Amino acid sequence: MTNDTDAWLERRRLARRLNWWRLVAVLAVVAAALGALYWIDPGNVIRRHQAHVARLEINGVIAENDWWMEKLHEAATDDRVKAVIIHINSPGGSTYGGEALFQAIRKVSEHKPVVSVIGTLGASAGYMIAIAGDQVLARETSLTGSIGVLFQTAEFSKLMEKIGVSAETIVSGPLKDQPNPTRPMSPEGRAQIQRMVQETHTWFVKLVAERRNLPVETVAVLADGRVYSGRAALENRLIDGLGGLAEARDWLARNRGIAPELPLHDIPSEPPTGWLDGVGAGALATLFGKSLFSERLKLDGLVSLWHPE
Repeated sequence: MTNDTDAWLERRRLARRLNWWRLVAVLAVVAAALGALYWIDPGNVIRRHQAHVARLEINGVIAENDWWMEKLHEAATDDRVKAVIIHINSPGGSTYGGEALFQAIRKVSEHKPVVSVIGTLGASAGYMIAIAGDQVLARETSLTGSIGVLFQTAEFSKLMEKIGVSAETIVSGPLKDQPNPTRPMSPEGRAQIQRMVQETHTWFVKLVAERRNLPVETVAVLADGRVYSGRAALENRLIDGLGGLAEARDWLARNRGIAPELPLHDIPSEPPTGWLDGVGAGALATLFGKSLFSERLKLDGLVSLWHPE
């Protein structure tokens, strides 16, 4: 009988251990699942069901960015998002990228209030997307403005002569290969590109005039490419006020009834990457500095960019 009792007790101990390890395994799976969710969508795990104010940071050179467009669309259609704050720290970028972001932010504004906050720098296309907001704020020492468009190319014909290299181009028309880095730009080609730049600049000026409720003639004077401090931008009515996140939340509370106690959720500004991708990018950044090649070299088309060099 003693042996039977001992065997029964041993089975009970083994069963308890097994149940304990099952519980540990379940908790580990749950933790791994929550970790995976956090990696995919940081900042919104568990709390994603809450009403909140969303913030999207637009940093660096602006180009076509499907991720930003997708996240802005999600913010516009998500009833839990009560307002959106766009934080901008950008010298600008391609006019196409700026225009696309401007339109996406305006669509968000059709559903809920949007405040633009210019950080250290919000110039050219960075300023273009800022004025899409219902309220535009900057610090006194922020740099903004630089309303203008540029087209830049290079020409290597003299260098090619020195090293004994020539290029032949067969075109269907005299402007087809303008500009061409292998030969000087023709007067006709230069005139055509100048017209294109001026046409886009006129569009930019009218956009600013419409959004800032200013006469086109006034904006035309301001839009000579110069940058403005936040204080000067306010004096010229290019922005609405001075401040940052706290002032943005205060404006939303006073003017749109958005409770200041609502949590602030950051929208991931770029798609999640794997652990190895992050390590690789960090190693390259440490080894070579900011990047191997200037971000501006990745831009196609017309550029609205302050201090491109």
